[in-house]
Amino acid sequence: MRKNIIIVFAIAITALSCQKKQDPFLIEKQNVGLLTDSTQVKDLKLVFPEDSIAKNNPEEAYLKADYSISIFDKSNNKLLTLTPEKIDDSTSTITTIKVVDSKFKTKKGITVNSTFGDIQNNYKISSIQNTLKNVVVFVNDINAFFTIDKKELPSELQFNTSAKIEAIQIPEKAKIKYFMIGW
Repeated sequence: MRKNIIIVFAIAITALSCQKKQDPFLIEKQNVGLLTDSTQVKDLKLVFPEDSIAKNNPEEAYLKADYSISIFDKSNNKLLTLTPEKIDDSTSTITTIKVVDSKFKTKKGITVNSTFGDIQNNYKISSIQNTLKNVVVFVNDINAFFTIDKKELPSELQFNTSAKIEAIQIPEKAKIKYFMIGW
């Protein structure tokens, strides 16, 4: 009997030690680090216990049309900006995440410091949208969109909002202006 208990205990220890620990900076389709697509605002302190969480005032959010939650590390460096589905609702889930810090990266190494060439070489581009000042590159494989300033494009595309921009027209060295995950 004692031998069986020791064997069961050894198996349990082995199973627990084999479990993969979640990388707190890995970006995947359903999570950004420890933050998942089902994380509620009220749970942010559990997800970021060592970091600071700063919320915009709800009254100001209505005026600015921006109710974001910023996450800062111990050194007061901004890591992420989160947008909840509903303003001032602690049970609301996070719908959009702006990745600010380069510690956050995809499995294929894409960070805020990557270029369009890095994105194109590692992911299938789902679509490209032309806006007034930016080009938005969508990658459905990871629920991400990358914004590139039109200043990075050839001059004939910088001021034309109606032009259909193709991947071939975006220089490989074009820098990412910002990087967002949307659920």
